[in-house]
Amino acid sequence: MKFLDPKCCVQLFGKSSGEISPEREPLIKENHVPENYSVVAAILPFLFPALGGLLYGYEIGATSCATISLQSPSLSGISWYNLSSVDVGLVTSGSLYGALFGSIVAFTIADVIGRRKELILAALLYLVGALVTALAPTYSVLIIGRVIYGVSVGLAMHAAPMYIAETAPSPIRGQLVSLKEFFIVLGMVGGYGIGSLTVNVHSGWRYMYATSVPLAVIMGIGMWWLPASPRWLLLRVIQGKGNVENQREAAIKSLCCLRGPAFVDSAAEQVNEILAELTFVGEDKEVTFGELFQGKCLKALIIGGGLVLFQQITGQPSVLYYAPSILQTAGFSAAGDATRVSILLGLLKLIMTGVAVVVIDRLGRRPLLLGGVGGMVVSLFLLGSYYLFFSASPVVAVVALLLYVGCYQLSFGPIGWLMISEIFPLKLRGRGLSLAVLVNFGANALVTFAFSPLKELLGAGILFCGFGVICVLSLVFIFFIVPETKGLTLEEIEAKCL
Repeated sequence: MKFLDPKCCVQLFGKSSGEISPEREPLIKENHVPENYSVVAAILPFLFPALGGLLYGYEIGATSCATISLQSPSLSGISWYNLSSVDVGLVTSGSLYGALFGSIVAFTIADVIGRRKELILAALLYLVGALVTALAPTYSVLIIGRVIYGVSVGLAMHAAPMYIAETAPSPIRGQLVSLKEFFIVLGMVGGYGIGSLTVNVHSGWRYMYATSVPLAVIMGIGMWWLPASPRWLLLRVIQGKGNVENQREAAIKSLCCLRGPAFVDSAAEQVNEILAELTFVGEDKEVTFGELFQGKCLKALIIGGGLVLFQQITGQPSVLYYAPSILQTAGFSAAGDATRVSILLGLLKLIMTGVAVVVIDRLGRRPLLLGGVGGMVVSLFLLGSYYLFFSASPVVAVVALLLYVGCYQLSFGPIGWLMISEIFPLKLRGRGLSLAVLVNFGANALVTFAFSPLKELLGAGILFCGFGVICVLSLVFIFFIVPETKGLTLEEIEAKCL
């Protein structure tokens, strides 16, 4: 079997400066091997990594009910049920602290062990965290279990979008990565549902957390069976790590497994093409820590980090915090039950995320971002106006709430994770995505912790209008900074957009 020599690729195509000269552009633009693939074959390489997102969402939904069960004198089944607000806060945020730590760990190991092994490690920690939490004899052991589970969240939310983006066919890459967000929301709804069924059962919180165990086992077995990312294997080749022929053979076998029988005849040619493009855009050089903040690496960090930062600081946790009181004011009978309200909003999020999945590879990333965030701007100013001027018209708040949730799930919800999975150059993708995930969870923590003091200081109306102003700034950022990546291969994105 004949391969391109990476050194020959360097001589043939030269070094990349981040821009493509006219004589070189045809390599990136026109001469691609047609991406033959089987949709059936693409299901499992998506499904098993996406279980990491499902387990993350499930933890969010289940914990909201578990804190109620834990504090019940008659149903908790423990002697330490009399928890303070700080204790309950640690139960709720323990996984967030673990996720922050997991993002830091991912920065150091991602490009060494690869996406597949990182997801296997995440599945193992999901299993350990769920078991420790469900079987916790004391409060301190419970918190340890929550933190371990959170570390797996950080690893899974880092590696899953990378693995899916690097293995998915370009025509459906946007749909598959966005579908991971659908799985997160599906997990949340499942967590709320199982929580509502077991919240009145003796030691119900143990059952809530134990439900994660079989899913973690399935995820681990599935990732053990799946092949390594072919692009990660080829990155090791052109950076001179490992046996060249063995890595190339592994990359070809990986592509054949991932794309199905239709791809067998063109697998070797596709590997040659990816090798040539990776070398052309400068992937043969390892990136140092300082280079993360230079050139096209810096541009990728600005795009990816900016999106996930705005994803959090435009007020999503705060709006959802107010959801029960808004619906209760409007006279909805379900609003008195926080769990039912959460299920209602979760179903809306699920539907709107499904809409985004269907249209994202047809309309593109930018139209959905601009349209969705534009709707968020309107909804936030409506919500602020309700608390400032229209408190006698609760329908305004309900419309604003539903509009916000729907528009968020059309835009920032799925597309934030999609863009950070595809915008970073391959040699930077592991470290860059870990920094973006760290920004995401860090900003989430900041907004969560700052919300109550800011509400006390400014009032809900001014605070939501402030989020609206930040949302306007995010629109400007998207319009001028965020590129369109629809239909491009990952190598084309690096060559054309950075």
